[in-house]
Amino acid sequence: MGTFIYEGNVKTEIEDRALTHLQLVMTAKLRRGEPFPFTWKQDASIGGGRLTVWIHAGSSMVFKYHGSRQPSVNREWIENLAFTASAPGGLYLVPEPAPSSVPERVAESV
Repeated sequence: MGTFIYEGNVKTEIEDRALTHLQLVMTAKLRRGEPFPFTWKQDASIGGGRLTVWIHAGSSMVFKYHGSRQPSVNREWIENLAFTASAPGGLYLVPEPAPSSVPERVAESV
């Protein structure tokens, strides 16, 4: 389980594979100068509900991974996440679709 940390004090645990895909979408949007909201459900142990943060070029974000291996990238999942990030409601984690082709390396998908 990895951790997404926003502005040093807002944190959420996200599975490493999902966190990798979110990181790729977030960094791609920020490279294009496109700010967006990011929403996730909070764990019941901290009260539940959901939290939304505004992601922009000046945001301080940390993607902390539990594992040391870089997961393969599912291009369709990247596209689905990017679609949500560009919608009015902003980025949120959607389920991973079954890959329709050979997984791509992270460096090739950026």
